[in-house]
Amino acid sequence: LQFNFLPSFTGKMQDLDLNPDRKERSGLTAAIIRDKGTNGEREMAYALFLAGFDVKDVHMTDLTSGRETLEDVQFAVFCGGFSNSDVFGSAKGWAGGILYNGKARKTIENFYARPDTLSLGICNGCQLLMELGLIYPEAGKAHPKMQHNRSHKFESAFLSVEIPQNSSVMLKSLAGTKLGIWVAHGEGRFELPGQESAYNIAAKYVYDEYPGNPNGSDYKAAAVCSADGRHLAMMPHLERTIFPWQNAWYPYEFRKHDVTPWMEAFVNAREWLKKK
Repeated sequence: LQFNFLPSFTGKMQDLDLNPDRKERSGLTAAIIRDKGTNGEREMAYALFLAGFDVKDVHMTDLTSGRETLEDVQFAVFCGGFSNSDVFGSAKGWAGGILYNGKARKTIENFYARPDTLSLGICNGCQLLMELGLIYPEAGKAHPKMQHNRSHKFESAFLSVEIPQNSSVMLKSLAGTKLGIWVAHGEGRFELPGQESAYNIAAKYVYDEYPGNPNGSDYKAAAVCSADGRHLAMMPHLERTIFPWQNAWYPYEFRKHDVTPWMEAFVNAREWLKKK
């Protein structure tokens, strides 16, 4: 494991303007979007609440029935888990529920057409965003998809990632950081056949080879973002690593931190949306 924290990070909640006892609404709405089989929504909801978002729970049936339009939502988060038990392949059933339902498809299209929105897909949600072609819409049918791990098995581990210089709204302030994070997936390999510069890679596994690179992703990619930095697809679970005690190991000298640097990613989303 490798860790490198930026000198500016104090680990104190107050320095990130976090209030775990907040009772009032903030006026910034984030939607947890999930399907049957999603299992990472509670950790994500709390991370968003702690960052200062008003969090609403949106199930796929809300989208397919038209009960939810996301018109009042600024931040859409597609959570991790195993939608439809991965029977159709990771996130393929979830994607089908959007692509082949007129109401759900229109809601997602309208959300991504707005200039004042952010989105995040974690693990199964990352697979969904890649399956729907929402990270690189300019690529059309050539949009990369997620592939099976080269190990041909499910991988669950705590490992290190590094944040390179990037344009992601959520991660660009963490450039130069190396952090521990959890992974848990069977189809987590980014297959990126073009030049590395074409993919806006926002996080990389520290090591080239297995098991440090748990899936064999090209360019060690752990997360990629859209050209404008607003939409982030990430296989590791940053929401499961926002507190030091959630880490399998955390540098001893920093164990009195209230939160880890991963919390800054959610704060960055909050601050960007405040300006819109």
